[in-house]
Amino acid sequence: MQQQISVITLGVESLIRSRKFYEVGFGWKAVFENEEIIFFQMNGFVLGLWDKGSLAADTGREMTSGCGAYAVAHNVPEKNDVQAVMDRLAEAGGQIIREADTPPQGGFRGYVSDPDGHSWEIAWNPAWPIDEDGHVKFAV
Repeated sequence: MQQQISVITLGVESLIRSRKFYEVGFGWKAVFENEEIIFFQMNGFVLGLWDKGSLAADTGREMTSGCGAYAVAHNVPEKNDVQAVMDRLAEAGGQIIREADTPPQGGFRGYVSDPDGHSWEIAWNPAWPIDEDGHVKFAV
């Protein structure tokens, strides 16, 4: 089986509030939207923001807000970019949940939650190069 992810969908309470976080905070542009969902074309997959009630109906499972046992990461090319991105995300409706610092494994990172509590790690890792298309390569 091919090792890939096609779509990651986050359940959100308000598409309007979430749009601000992702479009203003990250600077991303939607490629499709309607009254229930917004899609962003990423480098190799699609990120969806779906009205939580509609996502619950589609999956047949109750959708709860808040942090889960995961964090989505956004790597940046320079160490100084970490704080700048975190500040923009906070201004766009996010909440800084861990100030940027140097973890034991090296690099530099901090955490921001989106308006629905989804955790985003904003990270710089000098050992993981990012190409001109924004693809990060795992390196040791």
